[in-house]
Amino acid sequence: MTARVTALDESLGSYEIERMLSAENDDNNAIIFINSGAGGTEAQDWAEMLFRMYLKWSERKGFETQVVDLLAGEEAGIKSVTFIVSGLRAHGYLKCENGIHRLVRVSPYDANNRRHTSFASVYAYPELPEEVEVDIRDEDLRIDTYRSSGPGGQHVNRTDSAVRITHLPTGIVVQCQNERSQHKNKSMAMAILKSRIYQLEKKKHEEKMDVLNKEKKDIAWGSQIRSYILHPYRLIKDHRTKHEEHNADAVLDGDIDAFIKEYLLYLTFEQKRKDN
Repeated sequence: MTARVTALDESLGSYEIERMLSAENDDNNAIIFINSGAGGTEAQDWAEMLFRMYLKWSERKGFETQVVDLLAGEEAGIKSVTFIVSGLRAHGYLKCENGIHRLVRVSPYDANNRRHTSFASVYAYPELPEEVEVDIRDEDLRIDTYRSSGPGGQHVNRTDSAVRITHLPTGIVVQCQNERSQHKNKSMAMAILKSRIYQLEKKKHEEKMDVLNKEKKDIAWGSQIRSYILHPYRLIKDHRTKHEEHNADAVLDGDIDAFIKEYLLYLTFEQKRKDN
């Protein structure tokens, strides 16, 4: 009986979350950007931990993931990663993760076992259907090709198949090195660029400032949306909703639905307050 009640409670919780995902593009796939911030190797390791967290969350949801571009750190972790999460309402869920994420722990890279604070940024954009048109002029683009980076060995690409596209009017830069074909990498990079420009232009026509850009602050102190404290105690706290979880291991293994639900409720409340 207890198991059935728990399952029912989880089903109702999932239904409540889905009911709040009614904004434009909430049903779309999500393009996720993670960048390491202040903290050097520590921050790069933290960025990789976040990447793993979202991969685990996607696996729990039955969503597919595809890495588009990944820049590894010199010693450990990753400097940045771009990946696509494919599944119903993926963007609606993951837009809740936009902002700076802060980690506090005893560093595994510090021989003196000192406590370190690290930062990484996470931003989600909706992947747009092909039929959505975005005006991108060829003369506004700078397209560079380069050799794909990798861990070495026989799978390293020996041709200049990786593509970096810079949209000169906005300064948006996207790159893709996942495919062996330069044509496929360019096509994927253009699709990502289209999504980012579309989102930017759409928000320019709204009265309120784009939440994605408004929350984009320095990846450092005082700008975090969530703190993951692993020392001297274990607590994960969202600074927007004040929601807390003490099972840090479960959260880092992808159990972030409680944070998503609380933030969606927060957005719903804020919208109602503005409408009144």
